[in-house]
Amino acid sequence: MLDFNARPKIQDQITNLIDVALIRERAGQTSRDYLGASRLGVACERALQYEYKNTPVDVGRGFSGRLLRIFEVGHTLENLAIRWLRMAGFDLYTQKASGGQFGFSVAGGRIQGHIDGVLNSGLTEFEMRYPALWECKTMNDKSWRDTVKQGVTKSKPVYAAQVAVYQAYMEASIPGISANPALFTAINKDTQKIWFELLPFDGELAQRMSDRAVRIITATDSQELLPRHATTPTHVECKFCSWQDRCWATHANGSAA
Repeated sequence: MLDFNARPKIQDQITNLIDVALIRERAGQTSRDYLGASRLGVACERALQYEYKNTPVDVGRGFSGRLLRIFEVGHTLENLAIRWLRMAGFDLYTQKASGGQFGFSVAGGRIQGHIDGVLNSGLTEFEMRYPALWECKTMNDKSWRDTVKQGVTKSKPVYAAQVAVYQAYMEASIPGISANPALFTAINKDTQKIWFELLPFDGELAQRMSDRAVRIITATDSQELLPRHATTPTHVECKFCSWQDRCWATHANGSAA
């Protein structure tokens, strides 16, 4: 007797085909050869070293098809947010006249960042001044509610650091962008609620992140592994790190892997 119940269901078969295609597409993309400014607020400097060097992740810790689908949904929601803000009366630019994102490159191209957009004009209420950096994120309901409750700086320090670094380094090409609060936008992927928060420039944070970037690059050039953020591999930062096995297989002050 044939057991038709053992056959994969259509939703599993098609989803698997999509995920395989997404993973294949991701694998064919050119890897970064620089330290991304958006990542400088990550807790562990050693993890940033691995990321900067394009160190292969541990077996089984690569991007899954589901995670790549989540990324693409986020990009789509960001495009919707651009449309919504423009409809609301904001003069929002996301591309340079010559094409491509606004961004910056310093330290011989080894530190780079690409911003979501620049608000050139719009509402003048709520301390809005222009030009202003625009940063957009999408979040699940739990993460979104925590951001609303605590504010970006406390709830999402990585994002706060990203905004500060962007404001600092974009000042050279867009004068005044560091003097005006950035508009942070968070979209709840579960409810489509939107959170807006103004983030004044934090020069001290931007300097710390810039110093951190130099420290990571210098240590990596010297084949020096920077200290781990945690003292045990069971720490939450380590449990979700793509290089957990590699990291804890080395000595704390050993040579860079």
